[in-house]
Amino acid sequence: MGEKIRCPWPTDIPIYLDYHDNEWGRPVHDDRKLFEMLILEGMQAGLSWITVLKKRESYRRAFDGFDPQKIALYDDAKVEELMADPGIIRNRLKINSAIANARAFLKVTEKGSFSEMIWSYVDNRPITGNWKRFGDVPLTTPISDRISKDLKKMGFKFVGSTIIYSFMQAVGMVNDHFADCFVNKELTE
Repeated sequence: MGEKIRCPWPTDIPIYLDYHDNEWGRPVHDDRKLFEMLILEGMQAGLSWITVLKKRESYRRAFDGFDPQKIALYDDAKVEELMADPGIIRNRLKINSAIANARAFLKVTEKGSFSEMIWSYVDNRPITGNWKRFGDVPLTTPISDRISKDLKKMGFKFVGSTIIYSFMQAVGMVNDHFADCFVNKELTE
């Protein structure tokens, strides 16, 4: 049996390969997991995903397992504690955005699940790209533009259209695995 054909972006870094093979592009409907990915995608802004991925366990520890109830209560002392944590990206704007996003997330979930709300933008079905080259994959789409605009109105931060499109890819709202990637084949069969 030959080696698996993958998208080219995870290179040969084990944590990256595992993320590509077992997580990226696979539909997520769990609210806590969606919240985690929204926060992590915001943390990525201006950085590479591998930087965030390597710090993911530290983020889980530092941000109380991405429990929005707890994060929404963070105060200035907690922000300072996070700013001193070498295991995470110590950017005050990003840390404060996580707190704002937890509060906005809780407002959304007062009315129903975040999953139902966010997946409604794609009619509850992943969009498949079937790309063959990096240059073909968009950075934003009209749907990511709309989600970004709507989330900002709800009080979310660090949710620009590019971040939202990355989020959509990560949680499987969009399947942007290359056409010949084994994961694409699994997801479209």
